[in-house]
Amino acid sequence: MAITLLVAHPVYAQQSRPLSEVLSFLLTNQSVPTGDFVKDEAAARVTRDTVSRAVALEIATLPIGTSSPGFVYRFNQDLGTQERATQTFGPFFAERSLTAGRRQVSFGLAIRNAAFTHLGGQDLRDGNFVTSGNRFRDETQPFDEEALTLDLSARTMTGLINVGLTDRWDVGAAVPVVSIDLDGSRINTYRGQVLLQARADAQATGFGDIAVRTKYRLLDRPGAGGIAAVGEVRLPTGDEENLLGTGDTAISALAIGSFEQGKVGIDGNFGIVRGGAANELQYRGAVSVAVAQKVTAVGELLGRRISDFGRIVAAEAPHPIFANVNTIRLIEEPGAQNTAAILGGIKWNPGGTWLFTASLSRTIGDSALRSGVVAQAGLDYAWTR
Repeated sequence: MAITLLVAHPVYAQQSRPLSEVLSFLLTNQSVPTGDFVKDEAAARVTRDTVSRAVALEIATLPIGTSSPGFVYRFNQDLGTQERATQTFGPFFAERSLTAGRRQVSFGLAIRNAAFTHLGGQDLRDGNFVTSGNRFRDETQPFDEEALTLDLSARTMTGLINVGLTDRWDVGAAVPVVSIDLDGSRINTYRGQVLLQARADAQATGFGDIAVRTKYRLLDRPGAGGIAAVGEVRLPTGDEENLLGTGDTAISALAIGSFEQGKVGIDGNFGIVRGGAANELQYRGAVSVAVAQKVTAVGELLGRRISDFGRIVAAEAPHPIFANVNTIRLIEEPGAQNTAAILGGIKWNPGGTWLFTASLSRTIGDSALRSGVVAQAGLDYAWTR
């Protein structure tokens, strides 16, 4: 269920609308006529579709934390007791090959906050993000230009559960609740005259796409690491119209290789995603170091190659009416898009099998929609037999 709130004003979106319609309003509404010049409505629609897809792709596929529990115990036959299988508490998003063990259950709650600042390498908040325009072919600068200012943020609270069915086989689920805030305006500059064309603010909250997972440990070398595989299905439970979900089921498979030696753990993942917002290749790498008995420091690299979604660029095409005018619109270049993020954080055990987690991450490179520094905090608990 999603809730959308809008402020009413002559140049505001009227009544309650889904976030996708609010974006469309911001990018296409013409509340003030600009002289006798006829706008290219098709160009505005192309820009709207490009921006809306980029926003939906990023928000609806925000990463979900690992299903690997921080505390993993194994039975020591020599001592006849349970002991921790590793000295580290593991990474945040990269998976490690360790499974929880039979009848062991872990619960987690993570809160993530992301404020999106750039789209296609351009700043969304400084008022200079040009979405469309018109230029005489014998001139270098547009005589008519539309510029969008957009504050967009997403807060995600995710509940996680992981259950060890056998010593090698885990199942789990992640249930995200997403809250999105949008506040934007679009200004038209026509022959030096500045005109406000659209303003809107909106908020939507609801379930995102729920993930159901299974992990199987294929090879285990105690004290040295192992190999495992993860399968995941993301169900289309999020409201697509409010950018809370993709509207389509996504299936992913992930291969995991881990190396554990004393106080250091190294994990590498490679996976594919089919369905959802777009097909993807994913790679993840993490280094975890037990800097103290109850503290693990973590560094991670998270990467994606998104198929059929190239860079967002400004392109020109002939105006449908005026022979000597080109229209400017935002389009997706053909090809794939590569995005990556780096993360640093800590996991702290305050007592028992509780874990407090905190991390900061940042997108690197010019992805379609890029956030500033993303903060995440969480609390995990492991129940052992």
